[in-house]
Parts: sequence; structure tokens; C-alpha cells
Amino acid sequence: MALAARNRVIRVMGLGTDSMVSWSASKSSNNQYSTAMMLDRVMVVPDSSSMRLSGSLFPSLRYSNRSDCRHFSQLVKTNGKRAFLVDTLALVRRLEKEGVPSKQAEAITAAIIEVLNDSLENVAQSFVSKAEMQKIEMGQDSTIGKFKSHVQSSQENHFSLLQRETEKLRTDIEKMRSELRYEIDKVTAGQRLDLNLEKGRIRDELANQSAETSNLTNKLDREIHALRAHLEAAKYDVIKYCIGTLVSISAVGLAIIRLLPSPGFQGPR
Repeated sequence: MALAARNRVIRVMGLGTDSMVSWSASKSSNNQYSTAMMLDRVMVVPDSSSMRLSGSLFPSLRYSNRSDCRHFSQLVKTNGKRAFLVDTLALVRRLEKEGVPSKQAEAITAAIIEVLNDSLENVAQSFVSKAEMQKIEMGQDSTIGKFKSHVQSSQENHFSLLQRETEKLRTDIEKMRSELRYEIDKVTAGQRLDLNLEKGRIRDELANQSAETSNLTNKLDREIHALRAHLEAAKYDVIKYCIGTLVSISAVGLAIIRLLPSPGFQGPR
């Protein structure tokens, strides 16, 4: 059957997952083209109690979620792997009513069923079921719980280890602080002792220097007094010698004056 390419999308809802399958249909005549236009969307829910077909030109092919009797065409065979609630007989009759020959209607229906089979097989191979997904989620939840418990226990261990290390460091710091305080006190005591000794030595030296200075002062005073007394004695001696000299000179002068004759004096005749 020569058909021009025209894509129609059949949306298959299977195993709780949506899958988009492309189906090619086209026209070889005006009736076939109108039939392809009528097959706008087909939505099939496999392995359930209902099937929904949505299309503006197929009101008789819409089904709700109720368990109605379905009549299947004996001319269109399924693959026997999966049961599809598709009313193939009604679909073939509808296509024949629209002017499509019986062989072509059955071929179109068979193509739709084949596409559905392939699509659902691909979906089944590509995706997992809800039970498997729940199982995987439970496994992941268990793994996450184990990981959380492991992380929590690891955090608790690290926290306790950190606390122990902190206490150890605090103890070491206190020990070092006490040792440093002891060393500082020892150095301070040694420096204070040395300072006191140095103060005592300086005080003794100052006392000795003061005593020596007093001795020197007293010695100088005694020498000054002795020199002053010697000068006084020498001054008295000089004065005494000067007075004696003056008296002697005066006596000699008077004697000379007496010995010399006066001008009005007449000597013996």
C-alpha cells in the first residue's frame, strides 16, 4: 500500500510511564487520507480493566473506566504476549464504514496493534514497574538511612574524639601555663634576690664612701687648722721680729743723733 509520509503520534500509557511512539500513516486516495486524519490520537492503557480512545471523529471508540464487553476482530491477530483492550472489530467496521476496503482496514488495525505491541515492549524494556520502583526506592531509603546513621555515628565519633583532643590540649595548656608561671616566679625571685644583694652592696659602698669622705673632710679640716695656727705663729714671729728691728733701728738712730755734734755747740777751748 503506497502511502505518503504523515506522522501520527500514538501515546501509550503503560507500566505507570508515558511513552511517545511515532506512527506513519498517509494517503493513497482521499478516503484513505480522511481515515488517517480521523485516527488523530489513540491512548491505550494495557493490562487494566479499561481503555480510552480520544478522537474528535470517533465518539463510538471512547471508553471510560468501566468493565464493558469488547468484541475483537478474528481477522487481526495479536502477538499473544500482552492483552490489549482494543475493540479491533469496531475499529475495522468504522474504517469500512468510512469507505476503506476491508483488507486495508484490517491492515491499518494490524499496524496499530503492532505499533502498540512494539511501543509497550519498548516501554517495558526501557522502564521499570511500580513495584520495582518501590523496591528500588525502599532500597535507596534503606541505603540513605544506613548512610545517615553511619554519618551520624561518624560525626559522634569525631565529635567525641575532638572533645577528647580539646580536653587534652586544655590540660597541656594548663600544665604549660603552670610551668611558665613557676619559671616566671623563679626568675622573678632570683632577680629580686640579686637586686636586693646589689642594693645591699651599693648601700655598703655608699656607707664606705661616706665614711672615707668624712675622714678626708676631718683630715683636711685638721690640716687647715694646723696650717692656720702655723700661719698665725709665723705672723706673730714676723711682727715680733719687725718690732724688734724697728726698736733696734730707733735705738741706733738715737745713739747716732746723740753722738753727732749740734751746729751751735762750741767745743772746749
